[in-house]
Amino acid sequence: MTGIPETVDAFHRGRFHLIQPLGQGHRSGMDAMLVASLVSCRGACRVADLGAGAGAAGMAVASRIEEAEVLLVERSPVMADFARRSLALPENAHLADRVSVLEADVSLSGKARTAAGLPDDTFDHVIMNPPFNDAADRRTPDRLKAEAHAMSGDLFEAWIKTAGAIMKPGGQLSLIARPESIAGIIGACGRRFGGLEITPLLPRAGENAVRILVSAIKQSRKRLALRAPLVMHGEGHRFSPEVDDLNNGRAAYHRR
Repeated sequence: MTGIPETVDAFHRGRFHLIQPLGQGHRSGMDAMLVASLVSCRGACRVADLGAGAGAAGMAVASRIEEAEVLLVERSPVMADFARRSLALPENAHLADRVSVLEADVSLSGKARTAAGLPDDTFDHVIMNPPFNDAADRRTPDRLKAEAHAMSGDLFEAWIKTAGAIMKPGGQLSLIARPESIAGIIGACGRRFGGLEITPLLPRAGENAVRILVSAIKQSRKRLALRAPLVMHGEGHRFSPEVDDLNNGRAAYHRR
């Protein structure tokens, strides 16, 4: 136990549960579910969730895809413990033999990364929901939340470099980020990834995007595609049917 107040939250309409810190640190929600929806496998596949936190996105992949084997990679010992204890919940028994936790720094490179448990050319998919606040922004006094939300200037370069190294040729990178990060993401993909597909996520029709969904293929030479936006809400606060299906693990957001 961490001594931190916590909750047990249901995802995918109760198909899996997550132990999360209450009032401290990062609490996973729709962002994690949407990045998980970007993974689509035919048959068995290996998936790495970089900066996994308590494991929401990676566990969502395993919840939807019965043949997916998922590695949750998390630097924070506290959050890695939340992930391990989440996997030990009776409600997650159907996932426990396909999901594991690795306590490691995503930004490691070369032999240090391999020694930490992230060897080259291993995974079919790498997903990430990286920190989204600029380090120059006013920092929260909550240490766990600061670690989860504040990014350094080279974060995308370091994380996408790791993704490219540990992924098999032809494997897929998937991530969710704020729109202002688009240039850094494209630059970090560089020659490592091609065929980028970028989907703006709008709160409502006609409003500005609040997130972007990005997928790319290792060593692809296809051109970037800007896809039609996903609109979260119609009238009122209900999710649109498509977004509700993605959020609750009933569908994947397939590449074109």
